[in-house]
Amino acid sequence: MENTSFARRTLLTGSLAAAALVPLSSCATGGGSSSTSSSSGGAAVSADNPFGMAATGTIDAVIFNGGYKTDYVDFAGNVLTKKFSGVTVKVSPSTQIAQELQPRFVGGNPPDLVDNSGAGAIGMSTIVDQLEDLTSVLNANNYEGSKIADNVFASAIKASGTYNGKLAAMNYAMTVYAFWYSASLFKANGWTPPKTWAEALELGAKAKAAGKYLMLFGKEAATYYLTTLIASAIMEGGDDVRKNFENLKPDCYSQPSVKAAFDGLGAIIKAGYMKPGGSGTQFTAAQAQWSNAQEALLYPTGGWIENEMKSNTKEGFELTGINEFTITSSPKMPAGSLHAEAGEPFIVPSKGKNVAGGKEVLRAMLSKEAATNFASSRLALTVVKGAAPAESAMSTALKSQSTLLATAGNNTFSWQFIGYYGLNKENLVVMNSFLEGQKSADDARKELQAIVDKAAADTSKPKLQVS
Repeated sequence: MENTSFARRTLLTGSLAAAALVPLSSCATGGGSSSTSSSSGGAAVSADNPFGMAATGTIDAVIFNGGYKTDYVDFAGNVLTKKFSGVTVKVSPSTQIAQELQPRFVGGNPPDLVDNSGAGAIGMSTIVDQLEDLTSVLNANNYEGSKIADNVFASAIKASGTYNGKLAAMNYAMTVYAFWYSASLFKANGWTPPKTWAEALELGAKAKAAGKYLMLFGKEAATYYLTTLIASAIMEGGDDVRKNFENLKPDCYSQPSVKAAFDGLGAIIKAGYMKPGGSGTQFTAAQAQWSNAQEALLYPTGGWIENEMKSNTKEGFELTGINEFTITSSPKMPAGSLHAEAGEPFIVPSKGKNVAGGKEVLRAMLSKEAATNFASSRLALTVVKGAAPAESAMSTALKSQSTLLATAGNNTFSWQFIGYYGLNKENLVVMNSFLEGQKSADDARKELQAIVDKAAADTSKPKLQVS
Protein backbone atom coordinates (compact mmCIF):
# COMPACT_ATOMS: atom_id res chain seq x y z
CA MET A 1 0.00 0.00 0.00
CA GLU A 2 1.05 3.44 -0.65
CA ASN A 3 0.81 11.26 3.35
CA THR A 4 0.69 12.48 5.51
CA SER A 5 1.54 12.54 7.51
CA PHE A 6 0.03 11.25 4.77
CA ALA A 7 1.25 10.00 1.21
CA ARG A 8 -1.06 7.00 2.02
CA ARG A 9 1.27 6.97 4.33
CA THR A 10 -0.49 9.18 6.60
CA LEU A 11 -3.83 7.88 5.57
CA LEU A 12 -3.08 4.35 6.51
CA THR A 13 -0.65 5.08 9.30
CA GLY A 14 -1.59 3.82 12.74
CA SER A 15 -2.52 0.17 12.48
CA LEU A 16 0.41 -0.94 14.55
CA ALA A 17 1.46 2.34 16.03
CA ALA A 18 -0.55 1.85 19.18
CA ALA A 19 1.41 -1.29 19.99
CA ALA A 20 4.60 0.70 19.86
CA LEU A 21 3.57 3.58 22.09
CA VAL A 22 4.73 2.42 25.49
CA PRO A 23 8.09 0.79 24.67
CA LEU A 24 9.17 3.47 22.27
CA SER A 25 8.21 6.27 24.59
CA SER A 26 9.91 4.59 27.53
CA CYS A 27 13.21 4.46 25.72
CA ALA A 28 13.08 8.04 24.48
CA THR A 29 16.47 9.63 24.74
CA GLY A 30 15.32 13.22 24.72
CA GLY A 31 16.31 15.27 21.83
CA GLY A 32 18.63 13.43 19.52
CA SER A 33 21.25 16.11 19.00
CA SER A 34 22.29 16.22 15.39
CA SER A 35 25.52 18.03 16.22
CA THR A 36 26.71 15.14 18.37
CA SER A 37 25.66 12.27 16.18
CA SER A 38 26.70 13.82 12.93
CA SER A 39 30.20 14.39 14.24
CA SER A 40 30.60 10.64 14.45
CA GLY A 41 30.46 10.35 10.66
CA GLY A 42 34.20 9.91 10.47
CA ALA A 43 35.21 12.53 7.94
CA ALA A 44 35.66 16.27 7.78
CA VAL A 45 32.62 18.31 6.88
CA SER A 46 32.88 20.01 3.47
CA ALA A 47 30.65 21.30 0.69
CA ASP A 48 30.98 17.92 -1.06
CA ASN A 49 30.51 15.99 2.19
CA PRO A 50 28.25 18.25 4.27
CA PHE A 51 27.51 15.67 6.99
CA GLY A 52 31.02 14.29 7.41
CA MET A 53 30.16 10.79 6.17
CA ALA A 54 33.00 8.27 6.43
CA ALA A 55 34.70 7.35 3.16
CA THR A 56 33.95 3.66 3.66
CA GLY A 57 31.13 1.77 5.29
CA THR A 58 27.50 0.69 4.94
CA ILE A 59 24.33 2.74 5.22
CA ASP A 60 21.42 0.72 6.62
CA ALA A 61 18.14 1.85 5.03
CA VAL A 62 14.78 0.22 5.79
CA ILE A 63 12.26 1.26 3.14
CA PHE A 64 8.50 0.73 3.10
CA ASN A 65 7.66 -1.70 0.29
CA GLY A 66 4.35 -0.24 -0.87
CA GLY A 67 3.00 1.22 -4.07
CA TYR A 68 6.28 2.99 -4.81
CA LYS A 69 8.32 -0.20 -4.11
CA THR A 70 11.91 0.33 -3.00
CA ASP A 71 14.12 0.35 -6.09
CA TYR A 72 14.01 4.14 -6.35
CA VAL A 73 16.09 4.21 -3.14
CA ASP A 74 18.45 1.66 -4.71
CA PHE A 75 18.77 4.08 -7.63
CA ALA A 76 19.58 6.96 -5.27
CA GLY A 77 22.11 4.69 -3.55
CA ASN A 78 23.83 4.17 -6.89
CA VAL A 79 23.87 7.94 -7.44
CA LEU A 80 25.53 8.25 -4.02
CA THR A 81 28.18 5.61 -4.71
CA LYS A 82 29.22 7.40 -7.89
CA LYS A 83 30.48 10.15 -5.56
CA PHE A 84 31.49 7.97 -2.62
CA SER A 85 32.82 4.74 -4.11
CA GLY A 86 33.74 3.20 -0.76
CA VAL A 87 30.20 3.41 0.61
CA THR A 88 27.47 0.77 0.26
CA VAL A 89 23.77 1.52 0.64
CA LYS A 90 21.92 -1.52 1.97
CA VAL A 91 18.18 -1.23 1.20
CA SER A 92 15.92 -3.58 3.19
CA PRO A 93 12.24 -3.65 2.10
CA SER A 94 9.58 -3.81 4.83
CA THR A 95 5.79 -3.79 4.94
CA GLN A 96 5.53 -3.56 8.75
CA ILE A 97 7.82 -0.74 9.85
CA ALA A 98 6.73 -0.51 13.51
CA GLN A 99 6.65 -4.25 14.07
CA GLU A 100 10.09 -4.80 12.58
CA LEU A 101 11.85 -1.72 13.90
CA GLN A 102 10.36 -1.33 17.36
CA PRO A 103 12.90 -3.80 18.86
CA ARG A 104 15.75 -1.94 17.19
CA PHE A 105 14.65 1.45 18.54
CA VAL A 106 14.24 -0.06 22.00
CA GLY A 107 17.66 -1.74 21.74
CA GLY A 108 19.39 1.45 20.66
CA ASN A 109 20.43 0.11 17.23
CA PRO A 110 17.94 1.56 14.72
CA PRO A 111 18.69 1.80 10.99
CA ASP A 112 20.41 4.86 9.55
CA LEU A 113 17.42 5.76 7.38
CA VAL A 114 13.76 4.72 7.54
CA ASP A 115 10.84 5.30 5.19
CA ASN A 116 8.24 5.49 7.96
CA SER A 117 5.20 4.74 5.84
CA GLY A 118 2.27 2.37 5.43
CA ALA A 119 -0.35 0.89 7.70
CA GLY A 120 2.36 -0.29 10.05
CA ALA A 121 4.24 2.99 10.35
CA ILE A 122 5.54 4.14 13.72
CA GLY A 123 3.47 6.92 15.28
CA MET A 124 5.68 9.99 15.14
CA SER A 125 4.64 11.09 18.62
CA THR A 126 6.47 8.05 20.02
CA ILE A 127 9.85 8.62 18.37
CA VAL A 128 10.16 12.29 17.41
CA ASP A 129 12.68 12.96 20.20
CA GLN A 130 14.84 10.08 18.91
CA LEU A 131 15.20 11.52 15.42
CA GLU A 132 17.61 13.93 13.75
CA ASP A 133 16.57 17.44 12.84
CA LEU A 134 16.84 17.37 9.04
CA THR A 135 17.16 21.11 8.55
CA SER A 136 20.82 20.45 7.79
CA VAL A 137 19.76 18.46 4.72
CA LEU A 138 17.70 21.37 3.39
CA ASN A 139 20.65 23.71 3.99
CA ALA A 140 23.16 21.48 2.20
CA ASN A 141 24.02 21.73 -1.50
CA ASN A 142 22.51 19.15 -3.82
CA TYR A 143 24.57 17.01 -6.18
CA GLU A 144 24.17 19.69 -8.83
CA GLY A 145 25.90 22.20 -6.55
CA SER A 146 23.07 24.48 -5.40
CA LYS A 147 21.23 24.71 -2.08
CA ILE A 148 18.62 21.99 -1.68
CA ALA A 149 16.11 24.34 -0.04
CA ASP A 150 16.11 26.49 -3.19
CA ASN A 151 15.31 23.52 -5.43
CA VAL A 152 12.48 21.82 -3.55
CA PHE A 153 8.99 22.66 -2.30
CA ALA A 154 10.52 23.64 1.03
CA SER A 155 7.31 24.98 2.56
CA ALA A 156 5.52 21.69 1.85
CA ILE A 157 8.41 19.71 3.32
CA LYS A 158 8.41 21.80 6.48
CA ALA A 159 4.62 21.75 6.84
CA SER A 160 4.38 17.96 6.67
CA GLY A 161 7.56 17.01 8.51
CA THR A 162 7.87 19.54 11.33
CA TYR A 163 6.74 18.54 14.82
CA ASN A 164 6.74 21.34 17.39
CA GLY A 165 9.55 23.14 15.64
CA LYS A 166 11.68 20.14 14.66
CA LEU A 167 11.99 18.98 11.04
CA ALA A 168 11.95 15.30 11.97
CA ALA A 169 10.77 13.83 8.65
CA MET A 170 11.88 14.55 5.09
CA ASN A 171 8.82 13.81 2.99
CA TYR A 172 9.81 12.87 -0.55
CA ALA A 173 6.75 12.37 -2.75
CA MET A 174 4.64 15.39 -3.65
CA THR A 175 1.22 13.94 -3.18
CA VAL A 176 -1.94 15.39 -4.66
CA TYR A 177 -5.20 14.19 -3.12
CA ALA A 178 -8.11 14.08 -5.52
CA PHE A 179 -11.16 12.27 -6.77
CA TRP A 180 -10.00 10.07 -9.64
CA TYR A 181 -11.99 8.99 -12.66
CA SER A 182 -11.72 7.65 -16.19
CA ALA A 183 -11.82 10.61 -18.56
CA SER A 184 -12.55 8.25 -21.45
CA LEU A 185 -15.55 6.72 -19.64
CA PHE A 186 -16.92 10.16 -18.78
CA LYS A 187 -16.51 11.35 -22.38
CA ALA A 188 -18.26 8.28 -23.74
CA ASN A 189 -21.27 8.89 -21.49
CA GLY A 190 -21.35 12.68 -21.61
CA TRP A 191 -20.77 12.98 -17.87
CA THR A 192 -19.26 16.08 -16.25
CA PRO A 193 -16.95 15.63 -13.25
CA PRO A 194 -18.70 17.04 -10.14
CA LYS A 195 -17.37 19.94 -8.07
CA THR A 196 -19.74 19.76 -5.07
CA TRP A 197 -21.35 16.96 -3.08
CA ALA A 198 -24.73 17.91 -4.54
CA GLU A 199 -23.38 17.52 -8.07
CA ALA A 200 -21.86 14.17 -7.07
CA LEU A 201 -25.28 13.01 -5.86
CA GLU A 202 -26.77 13.95 -9.23
CA LEU A 203 -24.01 12.03 -11.01
CA GLY A 204 -24.80 9.04 -8.81
CA ALA A 205 -28.26 8.82 -10.33
CA LYS A 206 -26.72 8.81 -13.82
CA ALA A 207 -24.24 6.13 -12.78
CA LYS A 208 -27.07 3.95 -11.44
CA ALA A 209 -28.95 4.35 -14.72
CA ALA A 210 -25.84 3.09 -16.50
CA GLY A 211 -25.62 0.06 -14.21
CA LYS A 212 -22.73 1.42 -12.15
CA TYR A 213 -22.08 2.74 -8.66
CA LEU A 214 -20.81 6.23 -8.04
CA MET A 215 -18.15 5.15 -5.52
CA LEU A 216 -16.69 2.10 -3.78
CA PHE A 217 -14.18 1.33 -1.06
CA GLY A 218 -11.91 -1.34 0.46
CA LYS A 219 -11.63 -2.16 4.13
CA GLU A 220 -8.04 -0.97 4.72
CA ALA A 221 -8.65 2.26 2.82
CA ALA A 222 -12.05 3.29 4.16
CA THR A 223 -10.40 6.32 5.75
CA TYR A 224 -9.63 7.71 2.31
CA TYR A 225 -13.20 8.93 2.54
CA LEU A 226 -12.54 10.52 5.91
CA THR A 227 -9.59 12.34 4.35
CA THR A 228 -11.69 13.73 1.54
CA LEU A 229 -14.43 14.78 3.99
CA ILE A 230 -11.93 16.69 6.13
CA ALA A 231 -10.45 18.33 3.02
CA SER A 232 -13.92 19.28 1.83
CA ALA A 233 -14.75 20.82 5.20
CA ILE A 234 -11.51 22.81 5.29
CA MET A 235 -12.01 24.19 1.79
CA GLU A 236 -15.59 25.13 2.61
CA GLY A 237 -15.08 26.51 6.12
CA GLY A 238 -11.54 27.88 5.95
CA ASP A 239 -8.28 27.23 7.75
CA ASP A 240 -9.78 27.48 11.24
CA VAL A 241 -11.47 24.16 10.52
CA ARG A 242 -8.04 22.58 9.99
CA LYS A 243 -6.58 24.17 13.13
CA ASN A 244 -9.43 22.84 15.26
CA PHE A 245 -8.63 19.31 14.09
CA GLU A 246 -4.89 19.75 14.63
CA ASN A 247 -5.46 21.04 18.15
CA LEU A 248 -7.90 18.22 18.99
CA LYS A 249 -10.75 20.57 19.82
CA PRO A 250 -13.80 18.97 21.46
CA ASP A 251 -16.08 20.27 18.70
CA CYS A 252 -13.90 19.62 15.64
CA TYR A 253 -16.33 17.08 14.16
CA SER A 254 -19.36 19.26 14.87
CA GLN A 255 -18.11 22.26 12.89
CA PRO A 256 -20.80 23.28 10.36
CA SER A 257 -18.71 22.53 7.26
CA VAL A 258 -17.69 19.14 8.66
CA LYS A 259 -21.33 18.23 9.32
CA ALA A 260 -22.27 19.37 5.81
CA ALA A 261 -19.52 17.27 4.21
CA PHE A 262 -20.55 14.15 6.14
CA ASP A 263 -24.16 14.77 5.21
CA GLY A 264 -23.13 15.05 1.56
CA LEU A 265 -21.46 11.65 1.56
CA GLY A 266 -24.22 10.25 3.75
CA ALA A 267 -26.81 11.16 1.12
CA ILE A 268 -24.79 9.26 -1.50
CA ILE A 269 -24.61 6.18 0.74
CA LYS A 270 -28.33 6.37 1.62
CA ALA A 271 -29.24 6.60 -2.09
CA GLY A 272 -27.39 3.33 -2.75
CA TYR A 273 -24.66 4.91 -4.88
CA MET A 274 -21.81 3.47 -2.77
CA LYS A 275 -21.03 -0.16 -3.66
CA PRO A 276 -21.72 -2.32 -0.59
CA GLY A 277 -19.38 -4.98 0.73
CA GLY A 278 -16.26 -2.86 0.87
CA SER A 279 -15.70 -3.60 4.55
CA GLY A 280 -15.02 -7.21 3.55
CA THR A 281 -12.94 -6.45 0.46
CA GLN A 282 -9.16 -5.99 0.41
CA PHE A 283 -8.42 -2.47 -0.73
CA THR A 284 -6.50 -3.18 -3.96
CA ALA A 285 -9.22 -5.65 -4.99
CA ALA A 286 -11.79 -2.90 -4.45
CA GLN A 287 -9.68 -0.44 -6.40
CA ALA A 288 -9.51 -2.91 -9.29
CA GLN A 289 -13.31 -3.01 -9.34
CA TRP A 290 -13.07 0.69 -10.17
CA SER A 291 -9.93 0.91 -12.31
CA ASN A 292 -10.36 -2.30 -14.29
CA ALA A 293 -13.95 -3.54 -14.08
CA GLN A 294 -15.24 0.06 -13.95
CA GLU A 295 -18.05 -0.82 -11.57
CA ALA A 296 -17.85 2.68 -10.07
CA LEU A 297 -17.09 6.14 -11.42
CA LEU A 298 -15.09 7.91 -8.70
CA TYR A 299 -12.42 7.02 -6.16
CA PRO A 300 -10.78 9.37 -3.61
CA THR A 301 -7.08 8.80 -2.96
CA GLY A 302 -3.60 10.20 -3.48
CA GLY A 303 -1.51 10.45 -6.62
CA TRP A 304 0.17 7.11 -5.88
CA ILE A 305 -2.93 5.37 -7.28
CA GLU A 306 -1.61 5.31 -10.85
CA ASN A 307 1.55 3.43 -9.98
CA GLU A 308 -0.21 1.21 -7.46
CA MET A 309 -2.84 0.05 -9.98
CA LYS A 310 -0.88 0.31 -13.25
CA SER A 311 -1.03 -3.46 -13.83
CA ASN A 312 -4.75 -3.58 -13.06
CA THR A 313 -6.20 -0.61 -14.90
CA LYS A 314 -8.37 -0.95 -18.00
CA GLU A 315 -6.62 -0.04 -21.22
CA GLY A 316 -7.56 3.46 -22.36
CA PHE A 317 -8.80 4.41 -18.89
CA GLU A 318 -7.30 7.93 -19.03
CA LEU A 319 -6.88 8.22 -15.28
CA THR A 320 -7.53 11.84 -14.25
CA GLY A 321 -7.75 13.67 -10.93
CA ILE A 322 -10.16 16.46 -9.96
CA ASN A 323 -10.28 18.56 -6.82
CA GLU A 324 -12.05 17.12 -3.81
CA PHE A 325 -15.62 18.35 -3.53
CA THR A 326 -16.73 21.48 -1.74
CA ILE A 327 -20.18 21.89 -0.25
CA THR A 328 -21.17 25.07 -2.04
CA SER A 329 -19.84 26.79 -5.12
CA SER A 330 -18.47 29.62 -2.96
CA PRO A 331 -16.21 28.08 -0.31
CA LYS A 332 -14.12 30.21 2.06
CA MET A 333 -10.80 29.02 0.72
CA PRO A 334 -9.71 30.45 -2.67
CA ALA A 335 -10.87 28.69 -5.81
CA GLY A 336 -8.51 25.88 -6.74
CA SER A 337 -7.29 25.33 -3.18
CA LEU A 338 -5.87 21.85 -2.96
CA HIS A 339 -5.19 19.17 -0.41
CA ALA A 340 -1.60 18.37 -1.30
CA GLU A 341 1.45 17.59 0.73
CA ALA A 342 4.92 16.28 0.76
CA GLY A 343 4.49 12.63 1.73
CA GLU A 344 6.53 9.46 2.11
CA PRO A 345 8.28 10.47 5.35
CA PHE A 346 11.96 9.56 5.64
CA ILE A 347 13.51 9.75 9.10
CA VAL A 348 17.09 9.51 10.38
CA PRO A 349 17.34 7.96 13.87
CA SER A 350 19.91 9.72 16.07
CA LYS A 351 21.24 6.40 17.39
CA GLY A 352 21.90 4.94 13.94
CA LYS A 353 25.46 3.72 13.34
CA ASN A 354 25.84 5.97 10.30
CA VAL A 355 23.72 9.05 10.87
CA ALA A 356 25.75 11.05 8.36
CA GLY A 357 25.15 8.29 5.80
CA GLY A 358 21.40 8.38 6.36
CA LYS A 359 21.41 12.10 5.62
CA GLU A 360 23.63 11.58 2.59
CA VAL A 361 21.13 9.12 1.07
CA LEU A 362 18.49 11.84 1.41
CA ARG A 363 20.83 14.28 -0.35
CA ALA A 364 21.21 11.78 -3.18
CA MET A 365 17.43 11.27 -3.36
CA LEU A 366 17.02 15.04 -3.68
CA SER A 367 19.36 15.21 -6.67
CA LYS A 368 17.79 15.99 -10.03
CA GLU A 369 18.92 12.59 -11.36
CA ALA A 370 17.26 10.54 -8.63
CA ALA A 371 14.11 12.69 -8.50
CA THR A 372 13.62 12.47 -12.27
CA ASN A 373 14.02 8.71 -12.09
CA PHE A 374 11.34 8.53 -9.39
CA ALA A 375 8.89 10.66 -11.36
CA SER A 376 9.42 8.68 -14.55
CA SER A 377 9.37 5.21 -13.02
CA ARG A 378 6.81 5.74 -10.23
CA LEU A 379 4.50 8.02 -12.22
CA ALA A 380 4.49 10.47 -9.33
CA LEU A 381 5.95 13.86 -8.48
CA THR A 382 8.66 14.46 -5.90
CA VAL A 383 9.38 17.52 -3.78
CA VAL A 384 12.21 18.39 -6.18
CA LYS A 385 11.12 21.18 -8.50
CA GLY A 386 11.42 20.60 -12.23
CA ALA A 387 12.09 16.88 -11.91
CA ALA A 388 8.91 15.74 -13.65
CA PRO A 389 9.04 14.23 -17.15
CA ALA A 390 8.37 16.48 -20.11
CA GLU A 391 4.66 17.14 -20.55
CA SER A 392 4.62 15.10 -23.74
CA ALA A 393 5.80 12.11 -21.72
CA MET A 394 3.33 12.59 -18.87
CA SER A 395 0.36 10.34 -18.29
CA THR A 396 -3.12 11.85 -17.98
CA ALA A 397 -2.89 11.34 -14.22
CA LEU A 398 0.44 13.13 -13.88
CA LYS A 399 -0.75 15.97 -16.12
CA SER A 400 -3.86 16.45 -13.98
CA GLN A 401 -1.76 16.54 -10.80
CA SER A 402 0.56 19.13 -12.31
CA THR A 403 -2.45 21.21 -13.39
CA LEU A 404 -4.06 21.01 -9.93
CA LEU A 405 -0.80 22.08 -8.27
CA ALA A 406 -0.29 24.94 -10.72
CA THR A 407 -3.87 26.15 -10.22
CA ALA A 408 -3.57 26.00 -6.44
CA GLY A 409 -0.29 27.89 -6.30
CA ASN A 410 0.31 28.66 -2.63
CA ASN A 411 -3.20 27.60 -1.66
CA THR A 412 -2.37 24.06 -0.63
CA PHE A 413 -3.07 22.55 2.77
CA SER A 414 -2.63 19.37 4.79
CA TRP A 415 -2.82 18.20 8.38
CA GLN A 416 -0.92 15.96 10.78
CA PHE A 417 -3.18 15.01 13.67
CA ILE A 418 -4.31 11.58 12.41
CA GLY A 419 -0.84 10.27 11.69
CA TYR A 420 0.82 12.01 14.63
CA TYR A 421 -1.54 10.56 17.23
CA GLY A 422 -1.97 7.21 15.45
CA LEU A 423 -5.77 7.53 15.07
CA ASN A 424 -6.22 5.71 11.79
CA LYS A 425 -6.78 2.25 13.22
CA GLU A 426 -9.79 3.40 15.26
CA ASN A 427 -11.01 5.69 12.46
CA LEU A 428 -11.08 2.72 10.09
CA VAL A 429 -13.65 0.89 12.21
CA VAL A 430 -15.99 3.87 12.17
CA MET A 431 -15.59 4.63 8.47
CA ASN A 432 -16.13 1.05 7.34
CA SER A 433 -19.45 1.01 9.19
CA PHE A 434 -20.43 4.42 7.83
CA LEU A 435 -19.63 3.55 4.21
CA GLU A 436 -21.57 0.27 4.51
CA GLY A 437 -24.64 2.24 5.58
CA GLN A 438 -24.58 0.68 9.06
CA LYS A 439 -23.97 4.00 10.75
CA SER A 440 -25.45 7.45 10.09
CA ALA A 441 -23.36 10.48 9.29
CA ASP A 442 -24.17 11.98 12.70
CA ASP A 443 -23.24 8.80 14.56
CA ALA A 444 -20.00 8.50 12.58
CA ARG A 445 -19.04 12.06 13.49
CA LYS A 446 -19.80 11.47 17.18
CA GLU A 447 -17.66 8.34 17.27
CA LEU A 448 -14.79 10.03 15.42
CA GLN A 449 -14.99 12.91 17.90
CA ALA A 450 -14.70 10.42 20.74
CA ILE A 451 -11.46 9.14 19.21
CA VAL A 452 -10.14 12.70 19.08
CA ASP A 453 -11.22 13.36 22.66
CA LYS A 454 -9.41 10.22 23.81
CA ALA A 455 -6.20 11.43 22.15
CA ALA A 456 -6.61 14.88 23.70
CA ALA A 457 -6.95 13.34 27.16
CA ASP A 458 -3.91 11.07 26.77
CA THR A 459 -1.17 12.78 28.75
CA SER A 460 1.46 10.28 27.58
CA LYS A 461 1.62 11.87 24.14
CA PRO A 462 3.10 15.32 23.62
CA LYS A 463 0.59 17.52 21.84
CA LEU A 464 0.94 19.39 18.58
CA GLN A 465 0.51 23.13 18.95
CA VAL A 466 -0.90 24.62 15.76
CA SER A 467 -1.76 28.31 15.50
